[in-house]
Amino acid sequence: MKKITFLLAISLFIVSAKTNAQDDLKRECTIKYNLFKPDFLSKNYTAAYDNWIYLMDNCKDLSVNIYKYGATIAEKVRKDPALAKRVYDQRLQYFPKNNPAKVHSDYATYLSKNKLASEDEIFLLLEKAYKISPKDMSVKNIYKYFQGITDRYKDTNPQRVFDTYDDVVESVGEKLDDYAAKITKLTKDSTRTLDAKEKRRLRAYSINSKALGQVEGGLDNIISGIATCERLVPLYQRDYEANKTNSVWLRRAVSRMFNKGCQEDPLYETLAKSYADVTQSADAFNFVAGVMERNGDKVGAADMRKKAFDLETDPIKKARLKLREAQGTKNKSRARALAYEALKYNPNMGKAYLFIAGLYGKSANSCGKSEFEKRMVFVAALNKALKAQRLDPGSGASRFIRSYRKNLPDSKLIFTAGVDRGSSYTIKCWINETVRVPKG
Repeated sequence: MKKITFLLAISLFIVSAKTNAQDDLKRECTIKYNLFKPDFLSKNYTAAYDNWIYLMDNCKDLSVNIYKYGATIAEKVRKDPALAKRVYDQRLQYFPKNNPAKVHSDYATYLSKNKLASEDEIFLLLEKAYKISPKDMSVKNIYKYFQGITDRYKDTNPQRVFDTYDDVVESVGEKLDDYAAKITKLTKDSTRTLDAKEKRRLRAYSINSKALGQVEGGLDNIISGIATCERLVPLYQRDYEANKTNSVWLRRAVSRMFNKGCQEDPLYETLAKSYADVTQSADAFNFVAGVMERNGDKVGAADMRKKAFDLETDPIKKARLKLREAQGTKNKSRARALAYEALKYNPNMGKAYLFIAGLYGKSANSCGKSEFEKRMVFVAALNKALKAQRLDPGSGASRFIRSYRKNLPDSKLIFTAGVDRGSSYTIKCWINETVRVPKG
């Protein structure tokens, strides 16, 4: 009995000592973390280093900030690839659900910037990030991953290239819609003054939206060489039978053919009608309406568009339906009117303003006699593109703004035309819009 009592006492002592040791470690971890964090936030990385290493060794699951901040310290203080890899590995081990796509993407950036891995090794990291969440990758890495997919599969498996493009654009589009809704909520009441916290949020939403908005245009530049009607039609003809009830495949196929101007091919009509049969959706009916109009059934097309529009309840999607109708309309004045109708449902729809800007830009030669008059059309186009960027940072307006600015009338043209800089000027023909003469 005495022996049992003695052993029990020893066990309790060991448990108590272990508990005390654990409590001591937790206290020490908290102290070290509270010393480390302010040093890091004040960018005193050297002072933060020793406490950070202690946390890495002894407090691995205390806070994800050990790794978020540690990646910067590893690069700026020691520039040690082994230490950077340890940060990457430990973060994934102890915080596997905390934005892993960004972790893979950031580590790929580190390896690429410091030339510490081959292109294939970096591509595999980007592939991991992409499979988890494309929208959480950096814009540069989305491009790099997509370029890798294109280089590897454009000849052997172009469908994989198109699928990757669609996955990325749809994922990014969801994030852009989310940012757009948040921006609209903060800005819809122009009489209300935002507090400091709201201003920070608005700035963050705008910056992130603008960065994501560059994705679609950049990917289009990469894919444009292979996404031609000559390549798309035989590809979709080959795969149609196997996918004629696959709503996702049909939506992507008909959307790509629409966006690439392949509507004249009979396959487009087949795809649109199959998409409508399978989904009975507003989106599909809108495509069918376009087919009916091209076939001369204007009354039927109008009824079908109304059916699609009435079926849709989301105002953002209603705006998209109107804009797509505008994009399929040859009459520029009517197309502009439809784009403005889209803006009634989504006032911050930058792509609607960019569409109008594009209509103006394409009319430069026909809406002016002199060089000055033609170039003034680009002033109107620029104004719309600037408005798109201001209201919808994710619209991808930057490249349009650069293009239109290059075509504005210069000082010599303004002088020769005999007009004052900054004065009002009315662009005639169908545009009929008053703008300001550039100040030079």
